[in-house]
Amino acid sequence: MDIVIRAAVVFLFVWLVLRALGKRELGELTAFELVLLFVIGDLVQQSITQGDTSLTAAVLAIGTITLLILAQSYVVFRWRRTRSALEGVPIVLVRSGEVVEPALRSQRMSTDDVEESARGQGIGDLGDVEVAILETDGKVSFVTYDRRRPPPSGGRLSE
Repeated sequence: MDIVIRAAVVFLFVWLVLRALGKRELGELTAFELVLLFVIGDLVQQSITQGDTSLTAAVLAIGTITLLILAQSYVVFRWRRTRSALEGVPIVLVRSGEVVEPALRSQRMSTDDVEESARGQGIGDLGDVEVAILETDGKVSFVTYDRRRPPPSGGRLSE
């Protein structure tokens, strides 16, 4: 039972740490951040099992974390209002071709980061972007203007 409690506490702590770090795709991690993730994984394993290398300890720890992940996904599915607290909310980064600076600051992103994501999706100029949204999984989604109609002059999208 001790392993189950430790696994639950570590799960909660890692979830809080990852939420505090913000949204970021695995592919966007620096080499140092990737190494730190491996170190965290090793520390988590040690803190949960406390040197118990038995098969039972591993099954209990993995089973507990799996059940907590399933419980979290069920809670989000069952009660939609919990989604923003448990998974975060999408953030508008670009609106009508203009970068939303407060949103970038809150996510610790630069305009260069958004432009790099846009180029990765074949968008050469943020002026062509109607809206860019940082999704809860860390990916940036872009909606470009329909080429058949010109972008609004100084207009803003409704919220």
